[in-house]
Amino acid sequence: MNVAGVRAPRPGMADWVTISSLATASGTLVLAVATFSSVRSANRAARAAERSLLAGLRPVLVPSREDDPTERVMFGDGIWLTVPGHTGVLEGHEGGLYMAMGIRNAGSGVAVLHGWRAQPGPGATEYRPGLNQERPELDDFRRQTRDLYIPAGDSGFWQGAIRDSDDPWYEALREAKHNGGRIMIDLLYGDYEGGQRTITRFSVNPDEERGTRDAAVVRYWNVDGQDPR
Repeated sequence: MNVAGVRAPRPGMADWVTISSLATASGTLVLAVATFSSVRSANRAARAAERSLLAGLRPVLVPSREDDPTERVMFGDGIWLTVPGHTGVLEGHEGGLYMAMGIRNAGSGVAVLHGWRAQPGPGATEYRPGLNQERPELDDFRRQTRDLYIPAGDSGFWQGAIRDSDDPWYEALREAKHNGGRIMIDLLYGDYEGGQRTITRFSVNPDEERGTRDAAVVRYWNVDGQDPR
């Protein structure tokens, strides 16, 4: 017994307050680790569910097939174009240039067309590897004046017109029409929720044997997500 009459702790006696604090801290740490692991697992599950949902909504445009139905395309000013499968059409009417192309949706979601741009493509002697592979600016696209939807796994069409002879691309496209030159058409589209915007570049090439212009895909760009390349 010490001077104050208080018994001194025996050597080696456990400090239960310290042990209790350590146990509480250990339990808190274990709970924190378990919570972190649970949240991370939940986030992975949520991302996987989101990717699965987006995959079910994703449209992918390709040229229509030769055996797809011929499309009869009407413009607001009464001009009609006939578009066989797997082809693009460029015609002049009353001073304007009218274009249409057969397309097919190879994706699993409805494709909603937002806009387009058209320009002459390089000729056979002008082509070089890497040409026209830069993604066009979104501000360069002309908005569709008519809502165009392409169902998943089905065919449809795109249409566009340049009626102003002062348009920057008017003369160049008009010359390509008369000379049988290649035409590049970029389509901006997305899913019906307004997301997953994509640009597909089509090359519409003259086919002398068939007397038509055949359509082919040159490149895809993912606007809202990571580029697949």
